[in-house]
Amino acid sequence: MKKTIIILAIIIIAIAAYLIFATEEEQTTSPPTENENKTGENNTNLPLTIAEGFQISTLAENLPGARAMVIDGMGNMWVSRTEQGAITLLEIENNQVKNKEDIFTNLNQPHGLAIDPQDPLTLYYAETDKVSKVELYTEAKPEKIIDLPAGGRHFTRTIMFGPDNKLYISIGSSCDTCEEENNKRATILRANKDGSNLEIFASGLRNAVFMTTHYVTGEMWATEMGRDHLGDNTPPDEINILKEGEHYGWPYCYGKQTYDSEFNKKSPEFCQQTEPSYIDIQAHSAPLGLDFIPEEGWPENYWHDLLVAYHGSWNRTKPTGYKVVRFKLDAQGDPKNNQFERTDFISGWLTENNEKLGRPVDILLQPGGIMYLSDDMGGRIYKITYQQ
Repeated sequence: MKKTIIILAIIIIAIAAYLIFATEEEQTTSPPTENENKTGENNTNLPLTIAEGFQISTLAENLPGARAMVIDGMGNMWVSRTEQGAITLLEIENNQVKNKEDIFTNLNQPHGLAIDPQDPLTLYYAETDKVSKVELYTEAKPEKIIDLPAGGRHFTRTIMFGPDNKLYISIGSSCDTCEEENNKRATILRANKDGSNLEIFASGLRNAVFMTTHYVTGEMWATEMGRDHLGDNTPPDEINILKEGEHYGWPYCYGKQTYDSEFNKKSPEFCQQTEPSYIDIQAHSAPLGLDFIPEEGWPENYWHDLLVAYHGSWNRTKPTGYKVVRFKLDAQGDPKNNQFERTDFISGWLTENNEKLGRPVDILLQPGGIMYLSDDMGGRIYKITYQQ
């Protein structure tokens, strides 16, 4: 009897230890369905796993530092390469890259790219200190339209056109955790497309590197990286729905209005006035590109879901991220089954031995079951297609 009790106690302790460990890692899925246990077709030379029904291949390589992507009115792709100070043109013909050329060079850490929705041959691009626009395939020179606060710890500047046809600009914080002297830091700015009427749209966003628009609701969503030096699992990285005039907490709070007692520069009551995160993600996953899955050409059970690129941790005891994750949402952006179910869509850039083979960055989803994904570490653009 005593031996039986001891064995039961050992089993209970083992189960408890497993549950404690499991909470340290992001719970990426509810139990997978039979189809989710199957995998798609990998035509790269990397050990990648993609969801069943999809194929992944390499569209372009030898693009070190590949970050943001846009497609112009000619069907060609433009890629920013921040560390190289260049914006590269990929001329595409018959679904293949027929020519690759650095068109704009000697730039100051270029990152964000946007195509004018009313003129698909006008490119807007953001360097760390300014936003410029240029008429593509002409002799026209780029025209600076906005000056930005330069440099700092978070030096990338991301831009997109919102549903109101205005230009939105993400400016990261100058530090890990501090009170900024420049009120344009740690914000999303908004301006007219000619650069006029620059204003703060939302604040308290430490480093909202990528943004996208929900094609049903018209709401703008952004990924957000939490601060460092609070351990492996705190604070969460975030996905936020951007709302005009709202403060998202940084540097005083994080996640669901959680007070940062380590920073301790305001009272906990302040956090109750801030906008909480919409979705929390495992700390140090470094979420970057995000996009919503359209209906045309995609399987119906994927419609309206959100794909997010986890760039991956650099400062965690056990690395996390290095994958693309699917969040299951309904047409209004609400969680299916009353919880934010998530599952790995593409993985394999982080091996079982913690070797890093690539770092996914930007996601560009297209009708017809087509997706593009950039990888700044691997210097690649991947093409993902749905095999109907």
